[in-house]
Amino acid sequence: MTDGLVLPPGNGHPIRAASMTLKVGAGQSGNWSVFEADVSPGFDVGAHLHHEAEEAFYILAGELDLLAFEPRVRTTGGWRSWESETGAQVARGGPGSFMFVPAGCPHAFANPGPEPARMLFLVSPAGHEHYLEELAELLAQPGAPDQAEIAALRARHDIQQLTAMVPGHGAQGETRPAWPSPA
Repeated sequence: MTDGLVLPPGNGHPIRAASMTLKVGAGQSGNWSVFEADVSPGFDVGAHLHHEAEEAFYILAGELDLLAFEPRVRTTGGWRSWESETGAQVARGGPGSFMFVPAGCPHAFANPGPEPARMLFLVSPAGHEHYLEELAELLAQPGAPDQAEIAALRARHDIQQLTAMVPGHGAQGETRPAWPSPA
């Protein structure tokens, strides 16, 4: 019989450069990975999709703009004005808001506000932490993130990038690494 896992607040494996904490990953589960993520003001993960993975997002604090649909037209300049064939538009979610993303569904999130947001993020199958560790290394480098390197990394991890990721801003307005997606 295998024991479960109980973590007190703030515990888990930190992925500091990505402002995330891995709560459960491939080392504990073959089915999913769970993260607690801080999303800096101004951060935009960029619209993307996964051919195999499913994701779920639950906002704990702050607000995020959320996208989880196939747009009528995929534009590369930004996703916040996208609209689906059925008229669905990007939504603003606050604490308690939930977003489910099935495999193959374009999705994104961004923090439009002046304060950090915090969320729980679940990915199935497990192992997304490997992508995030590599991404954190790219984001920790000085200067703006190299979008070509991010796109190549995402391609290796079942992520088709549709629009560019935009880093967030720290408390004094400086650009800093922040968690990107998955999503």
